[in-house]
Amino acid sequence: MKVTVLGSGAWGTALAMVLLENGNDVTLWSFLEEEKAVLEQTGENPMLKGVPLPRELKLTTDMNAVKGCGAVVIATPSFAVRSTAAKLREIADPGTVLISVSKGIEKDTSLRLSEAIEQEVGDKCPVVVLSGPSHAEEVGRSIPTAVVAAADDIRHAQLVQDLFMNSRFRVYTSTDRVGTEICAALKNVIALCAGCCDGMGYGDNTKAMLMTRGLAEIARLGVALGGKQESFTGLAGVGDLIVTCCSMHSRNRRCGILIGQGKPVDEAVKEIGAVVEGYYAAANARALARKAGVEMPIAQAAYEVLYEGRDVHSVVTDLMSRSKRPEHEL
Repeated sequence: MKVTVLGSGAWGTALAMVLLENGNDVTLWSFLEEEKAVLEQTGENPMLKGVPLPRELKLTTDMNAVKGCGAVVIATPSFAVRSTAAKLREIADPGTVLISVSKGIEKDTSLRLSEAIEQEVGDKCPVVVLSGPSHAEEVGRSIPTAVVAAADDIRHAQLVQDLFMNSRFRVYTSTDRVGTEICAALKNVIALCAGCCDGMGYGDNTKAMLMTRGLAEIARLGVALGGKQESFTGLAGVGDLIVTCCSMHSRNRRCGILIGQGKPVDEAVKEIGAVVEGYYAAANARALARKAGVEMPIAQAAYEVLYEGRDVHSVVTDLMSRSKRPEHEL
């Protein structure tokens, strides 16, 4: 199949290589000519050092490359998803499957990214979400990985499964876009918090507690918004949470470590040198929780640290001192 990947960051590049390995005709689109030039001149993506780009991979800055494609992968940062979709509304062929692989919630609207895409393209193109525990650095090196493709129509999820699946990249299908995207966005908030714990010198007990209770919050919100409970114990939920909270590949965890060590939030975000999705997702989590009437104390604490300047140590004390309750509340 002819496929264009929009976004030549680490994730877009890694997925383009999977698609190419599976025999597809693949074009990788860069937003800037300078980005494309680096790929051409060095033969690798600087975000995937040591991973050579296949010669068969086509590189372009012309979005008209999406014409004639059976599928288009949207791998831009979350802030650029809507503007990218708006362009696709004009130039993509009707029926082209749009595969959203960015993780986050739209900053100003608190919409899931597939909702933002659909607002722009309408019913011209179906939208599938691809998510799960999948560091680009490892996918690019063909390390065994499993993800989930979620779509309202299972046939579209199965098409994406067929496109990507091989002996090193396993794809499961789901009809729960809501749960899959809520997991993808909000696990970044918990990963920031996990990094803070690491930066403060806390141990495995603390991180296990944080991840478990964080997942409970994510599931509580996701179900309230229409997601399916089982999604939160699957690859998009607990799987992605584990990999993001425990790996130094995670920008969100690394940013949290700096904050936990005492660095001001704005300096920590700047030092990472790339988009820290959890920073923006914390504000969206708070907004969504209030709208849905759902209690999310960890996400609220993250918001207070990131946006209100609260000290991370005092926040931990407050969380640990909350009133007694059963673990599984009805």
